[in-house]
Amino acid sequence: MDKNSFFWKIVDGKVPVPPCAKTLGLEFVEIDGERGTIETRFEAVEGFLNPVGHVQGGFLAAMLDDTMGTALAATLEAGLFAPTVNLSVQYHRPAALGPLKGLGRVMMRGREVCHGSAELWQNDKIVAAATGTFAVRKIQEKI
Repeated sequence: MDKNSFFWKIVDGKVPVPPCAKTLGLEFVEIDGERGTIETRFEAVEGFLNPVGHVQGGFLAAMLDDTMGTALAATLEAGLFAPTVNLSVQYHRPAALGPLKGLGRVMMRGREVCHGSAELWQNDKIVAAATGTFAVRKIQEKI
């Protein structure tokens, strides 16, 4: 964990939140960079709804990816980034408009490959869960 990394600069407000995370309404609730755990909050808005009025699964997948990805980003040293190379999502129940809580954790932190998991909750019920694989890389341009 390095408080000079791009992730901690975002948390501290020194660097803007990425546009994709802003679209999802991402907020950080609790972060433990030593343990590689995070609690996030998202806001499902009308533009996320499918034809039957539920949050479209791709938005939920992006929220899960942002949750476990930021749990991992909180553990990285400055100059490193960990893009997702594999994402597996399980949908448990429909999500509606409004807030969703994300819980993410780093399951395995290697030097080049990492594994994470995350869940999304709404009204104290699990909506979706995911596991992911991430490849640790050096940032080519300054963030």
